[in-house]
Amino acid sequence: MAQEKLNFGADVSRLLDIVANALYSNRDVFLRELISNASDACDRLRYEAISNPDLTKGAADFKLRVAKDTDNRTLTIADNGIGMNRDDLIENLGTIAKSGTASLMEQMGEVRDKKDKLNLIGQFGVGFYACFMIADKVEVVSRKAGEDTVWHWESDGRTGFSVREAKKKEAEKLIDGRGTSIMLHINDDASDYLIDEKVKHVIETYSDHIDFPIYLGEPKDDEKPVNQVTALWMRPKNEITPEQHAEFFRHIGFGFDDPLMTSHWRAEGKIEYTALLYMPTLRPMDLYDPNRSHAVKLYVKRVFISDNCDGLVYPWLRFMRGVIDSEDLPLNISRETLQDNPLIAKIRNNVTKRVLSDLDKLSQDEPEKFNAFWGQFGPVIKEGLYDAFEHREALLKITRFYSTHKDGELVSLADYVSRMPEEQDRIYYMSGEKLETLKNSPQLEGFKARGIEVLFFTDTIDDFWLQTVLDYDGKPFQSVTKGNIDLSKFDGEESNDNKEDKKDEKLEPSLEALKAIVAETLQGEIGDVRFSGRMTDSPVCLVAGDNEVDLRMERVLRVNQKYEADSKRVLEINPKHPLVLRLADMAENAAEGEDLTDAAWLLLDQARIIQGEPITDPSGFARRMSSFMVRGLAA
Repeated sequence: MAQEKLNFGADVSRLLDIVANALYSNRDVFLRELISNASDACDRLRYEAISNPDLTKGAADFKLRVAKDTDNRTLTIADNGIGMNRDDLIENLGTIAKSGTASLMEQMGEVRDKKDKLNLIGQFGVGFYACFMIADKVEVVSRKAGEDTVWHWESDGRTGFSVREAKKKEAEKLIDGRGTSIMLHINDDASDYLIDEKVKHVIETYSDHIDFPIYLGEPKDDEKPVNQVTALWMRPKNEITPEQHAEFFRHIGFGFDDPLMTSHWRAEGKIEYTALLYMPTLRPMDLYDPNRSHAVKLYVKRVFISDNCDGLVYPWLRFMRGVIDSEDLPLNISRETLQDNPLIAKIRNNVTKRVLSDLDKLSQDEPEKFNAFWGQFGPVIKEGLYDAFEHREALLKITRFYSTHKDGELVSLADYVSRMPEEQDRIYYMSGEKLETLKNSPQLEGFKARGIEVLFFTDTIDDFWLQTVLDYDGKPFQSVTKGNIDLSKFDGEESNDNKEDKKDEKLEPSLEALKAIVAETLQGEIGDVRFSGRMTDSPVCLVAGDNEVDLRMERVLRVNQKYEADSKRVLEINPKHPLVLRLADMAENAAEGEDLTDAAWLLLDQARIIQGEPITDPSGFARRMSSFMVRGLAA
């Protein structure tokens, strides 16, 4: 039969150039696309052979082969799949965006259940043309299963294409005499694709889990496929051993630890995907690196797409490792377009729900293991409380804190609320950098004395999510270092005897006199002075005003240069402390004014030291302290 010369349809040459050079950002994907097409061809023949076994007679094993010819600068990708005849070549390769896979799926319609449909990869029919990124000429030799004629298709990607019967020598390139062989004539600037190591790397990166074996080079007796062939995540859960999970976990995450938790499931319905996700035991060294991305790989029908797909995983789950393999995402589009696909957001939302549910189950079934996880990744998880409103309820359920309830024991918000006395209507907390420092804070003394539990917030992110999460179970969060907290309602119905009442009444004027002196002396340094039942053992402490920023939050903002206001703290005085009572006597008896002035400054500096804040006048503090020590020792 004479060779036919045909032209591409309306302005297709320009379109082809766009497809080949603009759609994909990474040239390696040409091999991914061709292997995906070859896998589809094998899948289609396997499907057709169910009703017509003669189609695979004598060669029932499907395979792919990638071979180079350095001398002639060619790279050939061959398969023994369904193959194409003349009409197929013209229709599928001569028409941009005409996909044989899409046509087959359309023909199948809704005749069969989704579970029975072919798992074909290609959908848009543009992947083939990615080969023109690295080739200036492409030759396709193909014989359709069940037919005798072998056809040859050729194009330079610019002037059109030609179709003719293949020569005998060309037909010999086919595997088992059927299927398709695609020969790429490599450009000068793509010579690295003529190196076996490069080709092997691309195959292992993108097509490691294709259903069919991929061989590299010319046939050998003892050859082994380049790819793993099977995808671990596609196997039933009960067939995967812990050792296999550990090996795969280390393989995809480049870690040395074992997975602390494994989540493996298949989602069906409107969105179909398979997820195999691991929680590491140890936090990565770069966990808090702002440039760190997640370690969850995105596949589409076992074909690797990206290991850094924006929007696939929330930033606060960036420590997760694993695989998400979608059945719905189109493969033959660039990664940049894929990231904007609305299905990505839906998958992310569903994956997050499942992961948080699994973590909640872990916290109930294996609390020690969960607490170990929380110790490594709790601060990162809390980031979600700040920016993931839709998952806030589930996040609050698994969030853990240390508290005054039991030393060294993590507690949940639900546990805290269950222990609240009837008269308590708020969740009390204290935030700071170091847990041990918080435990010894004077602001806690009154709460401890009354048996009121206080949570410790030691992560910087705590001060930020508290700005958006105002309550839990209808109970607002209240900092013990902010506002005028009245603890008398927790004192019960116990009444003081008359003697104590009279004593308090007798001291009232002296305490007020002391308060006035302290307020006048420290004017400009503090916002207010007041007596408080917040303390039992300490004479003074600093707290934030009702409308002021919490103490820890202010320090965080100042460090990051996000806060410039000159806030004045409230100095709270314990009216029952012996030091305060002695100073009150001095104030009532009109003792030396200088002594009381120095005492006021020392009280403020003492409160600052306990709070972890700097002393504004260290030399003055040293002078006053020395003076008081001299007088005390002389007495």
